[in-house]
Amino acid sequence: MPILCEPADGARRIVQGVAGEVRAADSLRATAQMLEHDPGETLVVIGPRTPTSEALAFAASLRLARPSVGVILTREAVDVDVLTHALQSGVREVVQAGDDAALAAACRRSYEVSRRLTDAATDAAESAPLGQIVTVFAAKGGCGKTTLATNLGVVLAKDSGTRVCVVDLDLAFGDVAISVQLDPSRTLVDALPMTGHMDTTGASSLLTRYQPGLDMLLAPVTPGDAEKIPASLVGELLTVLRGMFDYVVVDTPAQFSEHVLTAMDASAHHVLLTTPDVPALKNLRVTLDMLDLLSYPRQIRSVVVNRSDSKVGLSLDHVEKVVRCPLAAQVPSSRAVPISINQGTPITLGTPGHPVSQAIGKFARQRLMAASVAVSRGPLALARHGRRSA
Repeated sequence: MPILCEPADGARRIVQGVAGEVRAADSLRATAQMLEHDPGETLVVIGPRTPTSEALAFAASLRLARPSVGVILTREAVDVDVLTHALQSGVREVVQAGDDAALAAACRRSYEVSRRLTDAATDAAESAPLGQIVTVFAAKGGCGKTTLATNLGVVLAKDSGTRVCVVDLDLAFGDVAISVQLDPSRTLVDALPMTGHMDTTGASSLLTRYQPGLDMLLAPVTPGDAEKIPASLVGELLTVLRGMFDYVVVDTPAQFSEHVLTAMDASAHHVLLTTPDVPALKNLRVTLDMLDLLSYPRQIRSVVVNRSDSKVGLSLDHVEKVVRCPLAAQVPSSRAVPISINQGTPITLGTPGHPVSQAIGKFARQRLMAASVAVSRGPLALARHGRRSA
């Protein structure tokens, strides 16, 4: 539904020229807020009461942020100077105020341009290679999932020179934002209005930039918001993000929820984290049995032992015997890790030469960057849901 930027007392005489229903905004600021909450909108009509300089500045910034949105400017007087500056600012057309037929035609042409831009962007996204989704999971809390996920994000973005997104899927108690000192002004709960029609524009509006090449999709912070987010929305988001990023690293809660299983269905790699203590190893063994039961391929799993050099009476050989599978990586224990968390700087970013950073970097290069796993996720999801409903 197009947005008409014009005070209410002047909007009535313009609305007839805009085809269909119209949403009125009495200022450019209100218009920007409407656009922010509706990533699918592609038309803004700015009435004559808005100063030309402000309208052109708005159009220029919108052209960079949302190129698929067309801006049509209506003026009481249209001259060469206005037309020249308007086109330079990205305004698609300037129409004489009161000419309803010309305004309606301009709206139709603008919609057609937006449609072609959107189709071209979709075709480009579909032809581009899809990124890998990496889900980090541990069935016991306190193993260091968030620390590993954020540091993997840093390493993948830095070492491969690619685009990476870290998704905090611990919807009730997510710690990604606080561990890297980001302001969670945009979170997963803001995706709710886009359920069923998520696209790259909508997904981009949810992201928080951490550093060049690395974005974060943060967990909700308001109590009760976690319950509002359906697993289907998580699936939509991961599908879109996979087309936007080379790697999507998903941090999860310590439980097999429908949201976690949705992420695992979409993943090219499962990173299963444990620590060398009996409760964590028992939970890892149960996790591996559960993944076997759900028919996830074993070749996409990597078992990582955190705090592997802890003197707790369990050797790494004993750990392997308990979990009955080889260990992909061993991350040593260090006081530098909690210090890096308290400082809000991942250790791989603040101290790349540290043994912990080296271990995480080696794992990322050998198991994630070099991985070429061609596994169809669709049949897995159908099989799992089929068994659960049987």
